Amino acid sequence: MILSQISLYRYQIPLDKLLPVGKQRIDNRQGLVLRASAVTEQDESVTAEVEIAPLSGQDVDEQPLKGFSQESLSQVIDQLMPQLDELINQPVDELARLAQETQLPSLAFGLSLLHSRLSGRLPAARRGARTIPLIYQAQDESPQALGARIDALENSTHAVKVKVGQTSMEQEVAMIHRILARRPDLKLRLDANRSFSLEAAIDFLACLPLEAIEYIEEPCENPGDNTALYQALGVGFALDETLGSPGYRFTMTPGLSALIVKPMILGSLADLQALTQEAQEAGVRVILSASLEASLGINALRDLSEALTPDEVPGLDTLSAFSADLLVSTGKNRCLTLENLICLKQVSREAV
Repeated sequence: MILSQISLYRYQIPLDKLLPVGKQRIDNRQGLVLRASAVTEQDESVTAEVEIAPLSGQDVDEQPLKGFSQESLSQVIDQLMPQLDELINQPVDELARLAQETQLPSLAFGLSLLHSRLSGRLPAARRGARTIPLIYQAQDESPQALGARIDALENSTHAVKVKVGQTSMEQEVAMIHRILARRPDLKLRLDANRSFSLEAAIDFLACLPLEAIEYIEEPCENPGDNTALYQALGVGFALDETLGSPGYRFTMTPGLSALIVKPMILGSLADLQALTQEAQEAGVRVILSASLEASLGINALRDLSEALTPDEVPGLDTLSAFSADLLVSTGKNRCLTLENLICLKQVSREAV
């Protein structure tokens, strides 16, 4: 297969409500759409689009987002733009090679995903695939409103992800007990984003019914304390932000229950497959999670989860805050098409 046309677009989607990024909040999401066409040996054309959206930029207080993507959207654009001309008339496999060469994880993921889409290696998942609902206390949200959201959960939902370390310990303990009072059958995946000292994490978890907790993501400010928390209370922990640290290598430690993998932050599909295999061989769960992508990116993560981790329910419940869909409709009033986006560059065989 030979690449015959490539286009790069930029999008910005306002959010209907603030979304948490660690302890910070964002009110819009920006990113890129990379579209490519390739010609097969049978002279048939295949086209695919992927979203590239590093989780970086500024929060609502105009402060830099911390703890997620290290690269900026501008850095991705600056590196990708010159490569588009070079890719025309090249084999589709050149996308995979560039994905392994770049040091920008979001670009590596996007290029490798585009390669898989064009080559037919990533089939579409079953529609209606499950996801883990995300629960957090929205600003100025009443307990009644939170209760209504819990009551709206489907009966088939057996686990929820709950953001903690966001407000006071008393408020969050009360919130969790409120969730379990309404739905005692639920299992909780707590996400602390490294909010607690070891002592605070022990105090917090000691106020909760431990049997209801599947694990707690990144509980301690010092990740080295996570094992001590497990030894103190027997609650397993999951790694999330740690996976994006430069030079991270999988190491099995006592209490490690799961890896929460955000492909947009991790990098190429080849790296994701290698990490998934290594973790699963050590008995550690791998759960794919969103980096607050728009619907195009969430659709890809759903396909990827079914292909790589079919026995796990991914954490992709972030689209409700988006004011519009991106290329892939989820039923919102507005779905952006390529014509609604800013075209940064378009190259084809005829133009070279």
